[in-house]
Amino acid sequence: MGLLYLGTPLAWNDAKKYADHVRNHGITQFLHIWDRLKDRHGDELLWGDELEYMVISLDEEEKNAKLSLRQTEILAKLNAIVDDICADCPVNVSVPKFHPEYGRYMLESTPGSPYTGSIPDLLSVESNMRYRRTLARQHLKANEIPLTFTSFPRLGVPGQFTEPGYDPVDAVSSHSLFLPEEITNPHARFPTLTANIRTRRGSKVAINLPVFFDEKTPRPFIDPTIPWDRNIYPEDPEAKNGAALPDHIYLDAMGFGMGCCCLQLTFQACNVADARRLYDGLIPIGPILLALTAASPVWRGYLADVDCRWNVIAGSVDDRTEEERGLKVGSHRALLVYHLDAINCRQELKNSRFRIPKSRYDSVDLYLSTEWMNRPEYNDTEVPYDVEIYDRLRKHGLDQLLSKHIAHLFIRDPLVIFSETIDQDDTSSSDHFENIQSTNWQTLRFKPPPPNSSIGWRVEFRSMEVQLTDFENAAFAIFVVLLSRAILYFNLNFYVPISKVDENMQRAQKRDAARSGKFYFRKDVYPHDRSATNSVASFYSGRSSPQAVDGSTPKSKKLLNCFTPPGPPINGELKVPIENEYEEMTMDEIVNGKGENFPGLLRLVSAYLDTLEIEPEALEKIERYLDLVRRRANGSLETTATWIRNFVRSHPSYKFDSVVSQEINYDLLVAVDEIERGVRRESSLLPEDYTGGNKDQGSIGLLPLFHKMSSLRLLSAARRATTSFTLARRGYAEVSDRLRLSLALPHKAIFSSQDVVQVNIPAESGDMGILSNHVPSIEPLRPGVVEVIEASGTQKFFVSGGFATVHPNNKLTINVIEGAPLEEFSIEAVRSGLAEANKVAAGTGSEADKMEARIEADVYEALQHALAK
Repeated sequence: MGLLYLGTPLAWNDAKKYADHVRNHGITQFLHIWDRLKDRHGDELLWGDELEYMVISLDEEEKNAKLSLRQTEILAKLNAIVDDICADCPVNVSVPKFHPEYGRYMLESTPGSPYTGSIPDLLSVESNMRYRRTLARQHLKANEIPLTFTSFPRLGVPGQFTEPGYDPVDAVSSHSLFLPEEITNPHARFPTLTANIRTRRGSKVAINLPVFFDEKTPRPFIDPTIPWDRNIYPEDPEAKNGAALPDHIYLDAMGFGMGCCCLQLTFQACNVADARRLYDGLIPIGPILLALTAASPVWRGYLADVDCRWNVIAGSVDDRTEEERGLKVGSHRALLVYHLDAINCRQELKNSRFRIPKSRYDSVDLYLSTEWMNRPEYNDTEVPYDVEIYDRLRKHGLDQLLSKHIAHLFIRDPLVIFSETIDQDDTSSSDHFENIQSTNWQTLRFKPPPPNSSIGWRVEFRSMEVQLTDFENAAFAIFVVLLSRAILYFNLNFYVPISKVDENMQRAQKRDAARSGKFYFRKDVYPHDRSATNSVASFYSGRSSPQAVDGSTPKSKKLLNCFTPPGPPINGELKVPIENEYEEMTMDEIVNGKGENFPGLLRLVSAYLDTLEIEPEALEKIERYLDLVRRRANGSLETTATWIRNFVRSHPSYKFDSVVSQEINYDLLVAVDEIERGVRRESSLLPEDYTGGNKDQGSIGLLPLFHKMSSLRLLSAARRATTSFTLARRGYAEVSDRLRLSLALPHKAIFSSQDVVQVNIPAESGDMGILSNHVPSIEPLRPGVVEVIEASGTQKFFVSGGFATVHPNNKLTINVIEGAPLEEFSIEAVRSGLAEANKVAAGTGSEADKMEARIEADVYEALQHALAK
């Protein structure tokens, strides 16, 4: 979401007066950018992810998992600590950033600075994600957890589902029957956006998801939790007047969609042409990744017969009037006339400019590349566009496709206008352009460079649902970035008609689509001079690349960004009928291949990896991520949605009536947290060797164990009764400069910018000594001893794990979840605890208990080793 403008947003009746003003100046702003940067070329690959969390408050006594509405307070703490970590950071130290989101319970995080094309950057994605989660976790209350979870299962149920709780009767912006006003970020932009969508539409949004009919689900299903007879707001009767459909789960507010979490990726292209090629190449991939990452089968306390969020978000921001949706009497003729003349369409409608087939949040409507592979027949859907804007862009020199794309985006009205920004300098601002461009929330976004910025032409990939663990989110991010390189490097052709992409989007959301569904996909993805019968090896050996003296093709040490565009067909224009270019395939066939005729996306990625110079250990790590994608596609690992559905249906208190109770929801979210931290194994969802906090996965050691044990049961059992200790002088070399140390726990600071001589830390990569003038770096910590050497003596602290950040100017910051002076631990208590942990780990208890015991044993062993020195 980024920074939020502080100003006065206009209500819809005032804002709509400036709609044409914003559109006109928005196009002017884009043309200024185009004139300056249309010939920009040579940008290196920079890319990043946006990862969103829900903050969950756990009430163990009531068995209630609630949404914590402390976003503002949490972000203030996080930004303070990030600012402290960032102080004087060099460019090679990337500290993550945290941003507000629509829901007051949501946090968005980004890496801080983009990843490059280097292999180490690629392999740092998971540890970067885990670092962000760790920072968030450190600044939450003891009963709060940060979950990467797509849709909160009991959002909008009767009773308390937020902390603190509020009544939906005060929902003055959404008029929702289910969601209170306080669910929304209090920044003026968000309630204004919510209210303006409702006002412009002329009714509340109405989303209906088919309920999952279980053995005892009533037929017909008429939701008893809907307050059918509430009469507070003018729209309250809409539910009983037909907005709420039988056999469906009814949702009536923007918060149900924009309150979801997702994983998004943005790539900087070499130039505008490559950005357009990449945009087109990823359009058919959007629904495939949506199905593979499906993670949202529960809505408003009911199991749904869908697995994904997409249509919920599309419906939640659907501001189209009845006339624009084609529902109002008299608009049918306008639909027929549209195909003859877009201007006539506008004239036939009485109160609207266009009939608009889709919500402003939906799948892409147009391919953009001007390369020969993009045949006009692929853009086969109804795409209304503003003729005056189109003509203006064409006269300015833009090509037909890009002009139509922008003129299509600009049929929309700006939803939020700040009074202070109505008049802008169009040569230096893009606010009016982005007001409309960035509120067309589609599966892909083609993003021009911002004014006065070093950023280039970009493509944002937006369809994926967020996964439960950092390992999964990193795996899908790495897969997509490698696939993006393969598309450009090999000039792959994934084109199918847009209408088939739209149909794939609907298929992707069906229950168990990844395992049992089929999708339209292109049969021959090779360039024009290669046939589908060529092996992958011969395919990529024929690429156009510089050769060494011996005729071999040198391998690159990093992911490239500038590529040779596809040449024209050898035998002239291809005349294969469009309908013969694609067929229905299973997810397994699309991702893993279909015999010799279709290689599968993963083999194409592997072919690209073979063009890189990668150390065997690094390649093994990359393959581990790709194997998750492979197994999700072949069905040997479940999607998150399937796992959630199975968890609910196997819960002891589930009554097979489609109802997800408060207790089930609590146990589900506790289980999700345990899975992420590695204390619960789920072999149907994740590989057998996934251990959460294991350092081999780029994680933070065994830190999660200490967070879970908020009572410090393990530490307390191992500590002596006394808390006093003696400082012993050690014979360390004298150093003229001092190191300024800050060592902090979530609840207190042990050292605060205090001068010390040296600090020895238990880094994941091995024990490390930090002196003044140390090279700036960020080091994940494993459980072990932090030794602080001062002029007057030495102190040792056993810590749970965390991060040590070495800044310039002799500053060291260490953040850990828990820690205590080493001398407070008893060797006898440690040995006793180790024996008990080993006994439980080898016993016949539950898998979760044994996993936790193994982690405890590892910690006790680290303590025993430290005390034995």
